[in-house]
Parts: sequence; structure tokens; C-alpha cells
Amino acid sequence: MKPLHPHLRPAHLDKKPAADASVPSAPGARQRFVDALHRRNTGLPPVWFMRQAGRYHSHYQNLKTQYSFMELCKEPKLAAEVTYGPVDAFGFDTAILFSDLLFPLEVMGMGLDYAPGPQLGWHLRRREDLSKLRGGSSLAAGLEFQAEAIRIIRNHYGDSKGLIGFVGAPLTLYAYAVEGSHQGNLSSAIAGLEDGRFEGFTTRLADLLAENLCLQAEAGPDAIAIFDTCGGELNPVQFARHAVPALKLVLDKFRERHPDMPIVYYSRGTGPDHWKALSGLSIQCLGIDWNHDLADVLSEWGDRYAIQGNIDPGWLRDLGADDLERKVEAVWSKVKALPVEKRRGWVCALGHGVLQHTPEENVRRLVALSRRMFA
Repeated sequence: MKPLHPHLRPAHLDKKPAADASVPSAPGARQRFVDALHRRNTGLPPVWFMRQAGRYHSHYQNLKTQYSFMELCKEPKLAAEVTYGPVDAFGFDTAILFSDLLFPLEVMGMGLDYAPGPQLGWHLRRREDLSKLRGGSSLAAGLEFQAEAIRIIRNHYGDSKGLIGFVGAPLTLYAYAVEGSHQGNLSSAIAGLEDGRFEGFTTRLADLLAENLCLQAEAGPDAIAIFDTCGGELNPVQFARHAVPALKLVLDKFRERHPDMPIVYYSRGTGPDHWKALSGLSIQCLGIDWNHDLADVLSEWGDRYAIQGNIDPGWLRDLGADDLERKVEAVWSKVKALPVEKRRGWVCALGHGVLQHTPEENVRRLVALSRRMFA
């Protein structure tokens, strides 16, 4: 990453940008988010979207004309500026750190570039490749830029907005290490669950990832999300046998220092048979994808977890205003019909991240609709 020279940095990075006056900021946003995580929110559901800062948004695109993706992630003021954009433009109740989940692989010695997607210097193709991986908590010093960005964002919003840090789950980081992606044929990664690669990778990752969680927690967020976008690539038996113990190892280390920091765990493509295996983990909020009936999940799982989800992000990208509102109202009307105690822990969100080419007006429309329906 080339150095950032002060004369190249826009002046707005050193002051708070004005919010978009067309989107009223609902009062008590941070408290509603915190209350929802503890399943005690009785007012409007807090709203935030995964990838709410990103390629679909003009604010991000404008910054991308001046800085590389690496610069936007690794320079804390820039990461904070990207984070502010959608929160201020669309009135989200909660900000999430703008970063990338692959940076632990970089400090473990795998190299990392974006051209434009992530490119690792090498992949964990054979068990012998484990010898090239670094490990240990001291490597987390190379991720301090994330914690510094969280401190800047917290100072910027104070008590007015919720704030989330995040890391990738061991399984998903492992899949990237093997395949270079979390999409397509993951057969080599799945084979590595049995040939020692996953176990060896997790052994090297655990202390680093736990320390990464601790650094973020100490910077002042209200929660930390663990994203496991590869979770559904395993059947429930594989998930319980491999993914959950690795996740527990990291969380147990983290909880030694931060027993009370709420953890949001999101896994794409999983279902109730997978979620049952999470019962022994210290997770407060379960993120679900769009393949599940939200009202049913709140009814069946809302006594154990706060539930985050789960509008199909494809609707947001592809549908016109009327169709989008009609489909979303059908989902949320079932939620609204639930007894209030069943939705005290609902965090209103998408079932995955905002997709590229999503119209900004649809994002604004969805936030406004949530407030109109649940006022």
C-alpha cells in the first residue's frame, strides 16, 4: 500500500460530514440496537445491512477514484469515512466497520492484493503448505488499523449510532486460504477437513483471531460480527464436527478477556440443523439468510438468540419500487403480527450483503419502510 500524503487527503476526512437531510435519523438508534441484542427492544427494530458501505454507493465510488481498496481499509480515517457514508445517507441505526475479513491471512504470510477481487500469494493446497503459515496472537498487531478505525467511528457518532466490528469465521477464512474464494467448487477445502489442513490452519489461526476480536472489542463497538459465508457448504454433521469446534476455540479464548461483548454470528446457507450445533457457543445474535421464513425463525429461535435478517438482497437490486415494497411488506407483516416478546430481539437486515448495482433509492426506501411499518 502506498503511503497517504496529507496534501492528498480530502479535508472532509478531518471533520464530520453532514447527514443527508432527506433521511430523518430515528432517535435512540444505538440504544435500540443494544436492546435488540439483549432481546429487550420494544420500539422500532434497529436497521443495518451487511455491505451497506460498498460498490453500489456513490459515496464509496467517489472515494475509490482517489484511493485503492487497500488504502480505504488500512488508513483508519479513510475506513471511517467509507463507514459514515451509508449511515448518514440512508439513516441506518448502526454502522459497521469498513474492512475486509481476509487481513488475518495476510499477516499469516499468505500475501494479499485486490485486482479487483482478493488475490492471495499462494494457497493451502497440501498439508505440507501448513509449514509456511505463521500463527500466534502477536500477529494481531498487524490488524491494529481496524481497531483504530473503530475508535474514530465511535468518537464520531458517540451514543447516537450503534457500531459493529467484524472478523471472518475460521471455516470461511480456511476456505479462502485453500480455494482463494468462497464460491464455486470448494471440494479441495472440504477434503482438507479430513486430511489435517483445517486442523492445522485453525491451530495457527485461533490465537490471532481471538486477539483480533479483543483489539476490536477494546476499541468501543456495541457488538462484533463473525461472518461465516461458507457455513452452508458443510452438511449439518460436518458443520458440527469441524466448523463449530474451531469457532468455539476462538470464542473461548476471546471470552477470557471479554465475557460480555455481544457476538453476532452469520452463516449463509445454513438452517436449523446447523444452528442446533451452536448451542454451546457464546453467541448472542444469529444472522439468517433469505431462505428462511423470518417470522417462523423469530418464533422458534427468538427465545435463545437475537435474530438478524433477512430480506433477499436480490429484491433490493432487481425490483422496482412497488414490487419491492409489496414483497417486503408481506414478510414484515408476518413479523408485526407476532407477539411483541417474539420480536424484542429482531435486528432488521438483509439475508446477505447489499449487491453491486443496487439502486440507492431502494436502500433508502427499505429503511423508510421499516420505520413506517413498525412505528
